[in-house]
Amino acid sequence: MKTLTILSLFTAPARTLHPVACLSCLLAFFVFPGVASGQQEEAVRLDKYTPGEGITLSSPAGNYSMNLRGYVQLQSDSRFYTNDNDDSHRFRVRRARLRLSGRLLDGQVNYRLTTDFSESLSSDEANSLLHDAFISYKPASTITVTVGQAPASTDSREMSISSNTLAFTDRSKLSSAFSTIREVGVSVEGDFRVGPRAVLRPELSVTDGDGSITLSRRLGGLKYGARVNFLPFGRFRQFGEFSGTDLVREYAPRLSVGAAVSYNDGASDRRGGRTSGDILYMDAEQRYSLPGYGKFVADFLFKYRGLYLLGEYARTWADVPGDIAYRVREDGSLATTFDGGVDAYVKGRMMLGSGINIEASYLFPRLLASAGARFTRLFPDEHSYLNNTLYYNRNTVYELSAAKYTSRSHAVKLQASVARVAAGEGNRDVAGNVFTGPEILFQCLLQVSF
Repeated sequence: MKTLTILSLFTAPARTLHPVACLSCLLAFFVFPGVASGQQEEAVRLDKYTPGEGITLSSPAGNYSMNLRGYVQLQSDSRFYTNDNDDSHRFRVRRARLRLSGRLLDGQVNYRLTTDFSESLSSDEANSLLHDAFISYKPASTITVTVGQAPASTDSREMSISSNTLAFTDRSKLSSAFSTIREVGVSVEGDFRVGPRAVLRPELSVTDGDGSITLSRRLGGLKYGARVNFLPFGRFRQFGEFSGTDLVREYAPRLSVGAAVSYNDGASDRRGGRTSGDILYMDAEQRYSLPGYGKFVADFLFKYRGLYLLGEYARTWADVPGDIAYRVREDGSLATTFDGGVDAYVKGRMMLGSGINIEASYLFPRLLASAGARFTRLFPDEHSYLNNTLYYNRNTVYELSAAKYTSRSHAVKLQASVARVAAGEGNRDVAGNVFTGPEILFQCLLQVSF
């Protein structure tokens, strides 16, 4: 079998490298210790390449390996209205991600670095170039400690499913309303056998509650979270617990039931930890005084012979400090006016309420195609940003979806969905014009993975 060496990465002619490429080289330097320690070069072999699952390099002994994979998603969105409002259409690169991951010391240490180049020019801290950046260590076979920027385990179940394996064209309204996506901190996860087949996975986490890594000041208090997942019938095949459509067609029923709770002791955004510094308040002495934000979720995932079922429930609430005297405007100036009172005003700028999401799909094995349906319902609190008529106040969604795959590894897939979105009173379209009746959303997505 042909071999290659990591040393070639450092003997190439000097050139200007992208920061992500530099970081990849540094990771490779530490992952392959034969080069890092100056010892005799250890051959690293191209272990395998599967379209959709990336390129895997490994040592001859198999005690360490590195995988590089990526994908591009091209998506179109069209919105149609039943009255005189103008329809709208948008084409975009939905995602363009590159992921470097690996294991060393026989899997005792794992790492992941993920970037999204479709968002590299975004000014939104929640949509930055850097996505995952964490290292995991297993002090015991049943315990994993993770440090860095990682997906938030206290989000609903759908957020643990990789974006390139979603059963639908996009995530549900429940996920967009309440999820923080990624956070920076530390978590401890257990993985225990319970009886002959069942598995119990408890997890505790502490993050700074300010979303993805930023160069700006991080505000507020810490965010504390806990999750537990129970798999009564054993583990899913090929990491099926973290993918959508049942492409492997589980030969036996597989179920994961879970619940999570979190509390951010000082949130400065709408969702209690997606971004930092978006919404700020101060007390009479002009010291930051921020509301607490709590969230509870319960969910399940079921797969069997091509059938995929997902159910989710989420509930959020806020604790408003009694000493808030000022609100900070976008330009940094202070104001003392609070329409409706401090409590109502503060809660009215946060995503508060509850919601359910139920979705199902079935894979037709010979065609490698799937069809699915989804129902999402949100229940906003009286004072909640979910009542905003431009971006939200669309609380009931019925959706149908279909997908065609070229392989079971998501190498190439085409997805399309149509959704009927019930509009609340006074809702506005993307141009800001009020419309009545439902909003029809049609989406189409083409994905290519390597």
